[in-house]
Amino acid sequence: MISLTDALILGIIQGTTEWLPISSSAHLALAQTFLNSDTSIVYDVVLHIGTLLALLVYFRNDLYKLIIGVINKKEKEIRLALLIIICSISTAIIGFLFKDYFESIFFDMTAIGVTLAINGIIIILATRFKGTNAIDMKSSFLVGIAQGISVSPGISRSGATISTAMFLGVEKNEAAKFSFLASIVPILGVSILEGRKAFDGSIEVLPLAVGFITSAIVGYLSIKLLFKFLKESKFQWFGYYCIILAFLVLISPNIFV
Repeated sequence: MISLTDALILGIIQGTTEWLPISSSAHLALAQTFLNSDTSIVYDVVLHIGTLLALLVYFRNDLYKLIIGVINKKEKEIRLALLIIICSISTAIIGFLFKDYFESIFFDMTAIGVTLAINGIIIILATRFKGTNAIDMKSSFLVGIAQGISVSPGISRSGATISTAMFLGVEKNEAAKFSFLASIVPILGVSILEGRKAFDGSIEVLPLAVGFITSAIVGYLSIKLLFKFLKESKFQWFGYYCIILAFLVLISPNIFV
């Protein structure tokens, strides 16, 4: 059973960290351990659906243009849809191969500390690349691999995918936009698969509603914040934050046990 307070806290954490490049899985693992909160798969699925809703609302115009463009057989939209499919396929391959391992280290504080540090270093290094290119088939495939690896707690999905695209010379806003659009299929797919296994009829509606609404609202604001940081060339700040948090986790593991 999860209390309303914990539901609110975890909803805020999910909404903040799902789209900012600081790893939602790491923060949720740390928060659940610190709060001694026993959350079910159902609750995790609902939190992810909340942040997915935030994404769909934020990019509603882009998604509408993409869908209508594909229906009307417009070359630009068909190409973007193909790139998203390529990205999703490589993500699925990595996720399938390493899913069990990533799940096994979800509450391993040492592993989380190390991966958070790696995540931070990658983000800081990525900001040194000033790209001007658009996403192509090669970059979409590699971004998909990065997205698959980000299933590991401590590795941020948005951080890994945006940074990978920036390393490959993709313009930062283009990288971020593609990163978000390419996340829809994997997140929706995982939510459906996990949801089918999790929903058994014994559900506490109020905590779920609190978590869902909170994660959706905060998630929307987080997307706006990320693009603001990209515009102001402050993306590396997220990297410094991850390194500081990694240091705290590694030197004080008892806090999170």
